[in-house]
Amino acid sequence: MAYTTYTDKGPKPNGGKFLHFDHVVFWVGNAKQAASYYILRLGFEPLAYKGLETGNRKYAAHVVRQNKIIFEFQSAYEPDDPEMGPFLVKHGDSVKDVAFSVEDLDTIVRRAKERGAKIVRDIWEETDEFGVIRRATVQTYGDTVHTFVDRSQYKGDFLPGYRPQKQDPLGWKLPTTYLNFTDHVVGNQPDLQMEDAAKWYETNLMFHRFWSVDDTQLHTEYSALRSIVMTNYEETIKMPINEPAPGKKKSQISEYVEYNGGAGVQHIALNTSNIITAVENLKARGVEFLTIPDTYYDMLKQRLAVSKVKIAEDMDVLQKLKILVDYDENGYLLQIFMKNMQDRPTFFIEVIQRYNFDGFGAGNFQALFEAIEIEQNLRGNL
Repeated sequence: MAYTTYTDKGPKPNGGKFLHFDHVVFWVGNAKQAASYYILRLGFEPLAYKGLETGNRKYAAHVVRQNKIIFEFQSAYEPDDPEMGPFLVKHGDSVKDVAFSVEDLDTIVRRAKERGAKIVRDIWEETDEFGVIRRATVQTYGDTVHTFVDRSQYKGDFLPGYRPQKQDPLGWKLPTTYLNFTDHVVGNQPDLQMEDAAKWYETNLMFHRFWSVDDTQLHTEYSALRSIVMTNYEETIKMPINEPAPGKKKSQISEYVEYNGGAGVQHIALNTSNIITAVENLKARGVEFLTIPDTYYDMLKQRLAVSKVKIAEDMDVLQKLKILVDYDENGYLLQIFMKNMQDRPTFFIEVIQRYNFDGFGAGNFQALFEAIEIEQNLRGNL
């Protein structure tokens, strides 16, 4: 599968550094139940809580963690909450904030202001016995925001104002899922808005283009998409941006945009160093994944037979678990996609393992699209 990899990072920013994904905030109808789902199904552990008992009367927040991955679920207390209420009616349970850990917050915010970024909340500080946290929030695509988090003066587990949560006893009895860190976060855009979204990251955050694929390379009989991956100078944060391309029927991107009410985060990829055990244990916990036809593996084995790349994992096990494989002359990746995490066909989770391979599964997009189209057809949306 052909795709484009970019080597030009552009000028190195003069001050202000993006380190890695800090955490992701979901706005949901019931934060307690949402957090419990990720604990019991995906193997996260309770980390922190904020709500009425801690003096926060606006919303409840349940925070869960697995290794370097932190998800926060927030839900409003009041029935007429002016922010969360309309958001949930429009989008359903979905990602509101993709937060980045940063160095030199002042320079990042100043530069974003000078370049025209919409500042949702200017720099503010919060303190507790563990130190000082400084943050600022900017608007990106759709109703999604990015919060920049400066942890340089803070030693706590999460943020000031949160009460630590104890481990869930049931979690000790369930198999470990081995999810280590956030690999990338994908945003879907309406027709012809991908370039504008990509330019937003170039202009306001000084991110650069890392990888792209277009509809001449990425399509099935029915649908197609285009994708550009944006990243920071150090290439530690990857933000793919997708848009639909013309096809015979409705693409999965168009379906997402319709049900999400516009642009938003489509999926989060979680990196693992042991995808076979991770998927086996996720299945044991009741997680459902997309199904890939056996013909995919028949063709894959034929291609690998004449390739220099050798897959260390047992191909029969990968086929049994429906794990996808993409590769080039340097290495390969293994990936699998969960079914939607809620009733709306919008947000889902990917599990990914990399072996000297920085791509995004372009060789698997057709198989993935066809698997998603099977689900779309069941929903009557293809």
